[in-house]
Amino acid sequence: MAFKGGKRRAQREMTSDELAASYEQMIDTWVPKTALGTMVKKKEITSMGAVMASGIPIKEAEIVEMLLPNMSEEVINVGRVQRTTDSGRRMRFRVTAATGNNNGYIGIGIAKGKEVGPTIRTAIKRAKMNIKEIKRGCGSWECGCGNPHTVPFDVEGDCGSVRVKLSPAPRGVGLIGSETAKKVLTLAGVSDAWVKSSGRARTTLNYAYAVLDALVNTNYMKLNETDNKNLSIVRGATSKKELKAEDDTKEQTAG
Repeated sequence: MAFKGGKRRAQREMTSDELAASYEQMIDTWVPKTALGTMVKKKEITSMGAVMASGIPIKEAEIVEMLLPNMSEEVINVGRVQRTTDSGRRMRFRVTAATGNNNGYIGIGIAKGKEVGPTIRTAIKRAKMNIKEIKRGCGSWECGCGNPHTVPFDVEGDCGSVRVKLSPAPRGVGLIGSETAKKVLTLAGVSDAWVKSSGRARTTLNYAYAVLDALVNTNYMKLNETDNKNLSIVRGATSKKELKAEDDTKEQTAG
């Protein structure tokens, strides 16, 4: 079967050995330009949580790539913008991209350029430098699994005229919202939630930032230790071993 534009190349995912090789190559060739980057490469800082606790802004995407190697990217929107000059109208592309580790960290970046490919890469790089840490939990009264699969409580965010409210959902419901909200929430590690929006929600850029703002606002709710335990709240990444240990403990307690 023939395809227009030449032969179709088979796409495949990189194996674990190829990912490890590319990761080691990136670490070897990376020359840090900031004090934070130097500490990360010397392994004085070994977790993204420590970077967030330090309050030092991230100015190098390699810091995130080293501490969170299993990042996923999504292109949220590609639009055209134009500017009128003396020589005429100049067309450029504006790309909005999101990146996250599907486990408590999410970032959104915007870039403009003449070509789509380089602009997407720049947007992803900026999204990594804008990485945010969020809280997750089991906040739905209909669910008692104890795993951090949804938001721990009702939380709201806004950007421009767009207002977004995220509500906890029981396990298995999924993400009830628009495609933009699903992309952002999935990259952040939220698998179940109800999303309500108001304002001009068709503005993809503001809508994505409103969802991100709602996720970030989970960090500003003051809770005591009892609430954190009852809602199974975790901040940032949680390993599978920790989740399995929690499930085993609950089974032993129930038994």
